[in-house]
Formats: sequence, structure tokens, C-alpha cells
Amino acid sequence: MLGAIEAGGTKFVCAVGDETGHIAERIQFPTTVPEETMPRVIEFFKRFTLDAIGIGSFGPIDVDRESPTYGSITSTPKPGWRDYPLVQALKESFAVPIGFNTDVNGAALGEVSLGAAKGLDSCLYITVGTGIGAGAIVQGKLLQGFSHPEMGHILVRRHPKDEYQGKCPYHHDCLEGLAAGPAIEARWGKKGIQLVNHPEVWDLEGYYLAQALMHYILILSPKKIILGGGVMHQPQVFSSIYNYLPQLIQGYVTLPALSTYIVSPGLGDDAGIVGALLLADLAMKEESPHM
Repeated sequence: MLGAIEAGGTKFVCAVGDETGHIAERIQFPTTVPEETMPRVIEFFKRFTLDAIGIGSFGPIDVDRESPTYGSITSTPKPGWRDYPLVQALKESFAVPIGFNTDVNGAALGEVSLGAAKGLDSCLYITVGTGIGAGAIVQGKLLQGFSHPEMGHILVRRHPKDEYQGKCPYHHDCLEGLAAGPAIEARWGKKGIQLVNHPEVWDLEGYYLAQALMHYILILSPKKIILGGGVMHQPQVFSSIYNYLPQLIQGYVTLPALSTYIVSPGLGDDAGIVGALLLADLAMKEESPHM
């Protein structure tokens, strides 16, 4: 029995299941402050006998196991969560292996294992929602250096007609600052769900995301690109990306057929929580290699 946590900036999803991605039970609640959120997490998992727990968390987080602050959420602007020791808080209640990574790295693991990139040794998973983040699998392994990728904060060229200053509290007009859900709402004065029939909104969204995908393709050459998150529930964003990306690449590299190369998650909205189950399974196997 594996425990899984998809710790998002807006909501926490907790589930129990197994390494096949089967979810036996789940619960979801808003992300408030740790003093309110974590007791609900612990209460849920106390009902089960767990072999391991996997956490896919919003970031930035410390994933360096040699670091004294490993397992912590670090420089997030989310009130109450800055420098919060998430792994340690769980270890105080559960004496089991705990896998810890970003929510998007977890989702990438889920998609390459059981979803749209199954059978491949490389993929890129990008979420476009409250924020923009990306996780990558390269040669069968999660991409990680001194820290985890933060691809949502790359700089993109501003559209000539876009006068919106950007929403990111750190960089203003980085990709997240121009194209995440809160930026859409701030720019147009309405939530994305209320702008479905405004093609100019989604054309601009594709304009920025296509630039980002060009960078990722040229640097990582992923074999599959998977776009999830609430904003990508608008199918017209895919159409806009398919339009702009070839214009940007200009034939410098030969792109695969875009409709099968840049796709929605095979696991749907469960990519993150299934990925957290797989992080738990990895943690258990690392501590008991014979399993």
C-alpha cells in the first residue's frame, strides 16, 4: 500500500494505491497554511498501513539529499510554506520511505511509465495552470542537477501588442508571468473559463507557450511533450501552439507530427497523483533494493 501526495499551490490531493497507478481512495482539500493542511494529510494516511509515501510538491523545493534542508519547500511565495520541512513533518508521523520531488517531475514519471509517453525513455511534462512548471525524463531518469528544473521562469519575447506587465513576483514577464492562469485573468479581466469564446486569448497563450517549447526542444529533444494543467483544458491552445511552433523553428530541426508529439496527458488530471505513487514505489525500492 503506497501513499501519494500531490501538493499544489491551490489544493492538496492525497491518495493510496499501488505501483500500477491504481488508486484505492483519495481526498482533496484546499492548500491553506501548513498548520491547517498537514493535520488533514496525516489524518487521512493514519487510516492505512503504508509501505512508502511519495510527494510531488509545488516548488521551489530542496531535492538535494546531501543538503541540510532536503525535503523542504524553499523560496515559494505561497504564504506560510516558505522553508517548510515537508518531508520531515511526515517522517514524524510515518516511519516509512518517503519519495520527494516536484509535482511536475512526478507527473512526468507517471506519463512515461503509464501514460502518453509509455515505452519511451524521454519526455517533457509541462503544467500550465496556477503556475507553469515542467518535469523531464532524460534517458529514463528524472532530470535533476543541483536543483530541479524551473522551466516556467524562462524569458520569452513579448508579443508586440501585449502591454500586460506580467504576474510573476520574481521576474514579472517570464513565461509564468505572462502565460499562467492568473496572468490570463489579470490581463483580460476574467478567468480563463469565462474567455472560452475569445480566440485572441488563446492565440496569445499559444504564442508564448510555443516559444517555450522551442527552447525545450532545442535543449532537451524530448521524444514526447505532454501539456497538462487547467489552462490546457482549452483545446484551442494546442491549435495555436501547432501554428506558431513551426514558424519559430523555421525548419532548423525536423519536428515530428505535432498532433501526436505535443499532446494532453494520457493519465488526464491524475498524472500528478499517479506520479506520486510511483515516487513512493521508487523510494521503497531504493531503501530495499531486493524488492
